Order: sequence, then structure tokens, then C-alpha cells
Amino acid sequence: MGSGSHPPQAFGGIPEIMETLQQQGYIADRDVALSIHLSVVLHKPLLIEGAAGVGKTEIAKVMARAVATDLIRLQCYEGLDVHTALYEWNYQRQMLRIKLEETTGRSVEEKEDLIFSEAFMLKRPLLQAITADRSPVLLIDEVDRADEEFEAFLLEVLSDFQVSIPEIGTIRARHLPYVVLTSNRTRDLSDALRRRCLYLWIDYPTFEK
Repeated sequence: MGSGSHPPQAFGGIPEIMETLQQQGYIADRDVALSIHLSVVLHKPLLIEGAAGVGKTEIAKVMARAVATDLIRLQCYEGLDVHTALYEWNYQRQMLRIKLEETTGRSVEEKEDLIFSEAFMLKRPLLQAITADRSPVLLIDEVDRADEEFEAFLLEVLSDFQVSIPEIGTIRARHLPYVVLTSNRTRDLSDALRRRCLYLWIDYPTFEK
């Protein structure tokens, strides 16, 4: 379903990024601006680690405001599964349509194709980001709270920006999202995930900052 395209480099150079962030109320160090710049130019996810409260999540929010795009947030937690993060079928709507289709002359195959279509999906954050009409900022917040199985699933999504849904097929990103992952380091993330991301550590601000 469509092919991915690189998002526009809407942030400009490092001085422009720092100015843009400041205009949005975020006082950024050069390291933060450089990381955002490289993430956009190289089109790589940005993994931000640091203690709680140092402003990791705020970077994604400010990025979305700065380029006037949507912020799609996936809040991670223990037990988070693929369906909660990706999609679920709207069973109530499917059952209603099945009832309505009882008097039609459609074949069983036609009815299945109808109810297992995108119109009957409940899109969760990852699928929302992949099917967005313009490049959103996808925030995968506190990824360290999810388990290792979900982290492995993320690798496929972040590598190809596509997902395979058995009833529909492969859905590819229409517009590649800006991706920000945050971690409070409650557990070590896999080397495989780290290799796919640019890395930024945010410490507690100095008194002067």
C-alpha cells in the first residue's frame, strides 16, 4: 500500500534547530540539536536515555510542534503486546456488517474481504504512524518498560517501516515518521535496538541552564 518517502528536512541546520526549540520553550544544548539534526538527515530513530524528568519526552512534543505535524505516542508498559501497539479488529462493527450481509448475494470470500479490510480496523499508534497522510513524530515512550519480545517486534517495524497483517497483507509507510524512543534505563535495551538508533543521553540540567 504505497511506498515510503523520506520526510522533509524541516528543521534546517543545528543553529536553526536550537532556535526553533527555544521558540517552542525548550532550551536545548548543542548535543540535543545535533542529535535531532542527524536523526532527520540520516532518517534514523533517536533513542534518548536519562533519568525521569530531564525532558526526554518533551523533545518529541517540541519536534512535532516545530514542524506542525502530529505527535503519535506509544506508551510502553510491562505486558504490552503487538495488538495493543499495532491494530485490533473492530469486532462489534464486523458483527453488525455480517448481519447486514446475510440478505445479500455476496459469496463467503467477498464477505470476508469486506469485513477484514482497513475500514474495520482499530489502528493503534504504530499503524497510525505508518498510515499517516504526512510524516508524524512517533514517540515510543519508556521502551525499557516493555518486554524483550515486544522490543524484537519493534526492530522489524523500525527497520522497514512496514507491517504484515495476515488478512490484508503488507502495509508500508506512506510517509516515513520521525521516531523518538525514550528510556529511563530500568533495564538494558538490546544491542540490536541500539544499533538501529542514534543515541542521546540527557543529564540533569546545570544550575546555569
